[in-house]
Amino acid sequence: MGILSWIIFGLIAGAIAKWIMPGEDPGGCLVTILLGIAGAVLGGWIGTQLGLGEGIREFNFQNFLLAVAGSVILLLIYRAVKKN
Repeated sequence: MGILSWIIFGLIAGAIAKWIMPGEDPGGCLVTILLGIAGAVLGGWIGTQLGLGEGIREFNFQNFLLAVAGSVILLLIYRAVKKN
């Protein structure tokens, strides 16, 4: 996937992660995109470790769920760090 595809995929995954876990998070759209891209990478890594594929290399439903799950994990970590 090209960089533009990763940004769009990250924006969608990050937005859904924030929809799943609503709350007062600073940063706006840029943080959402970065959270989603990092979540896609984390979700792909976790999926690879669990034998669910070879990382996120294309758009499909399984990769989308992995990206959203990774984004939710990163959002939980972000909130835990910002809380202290």
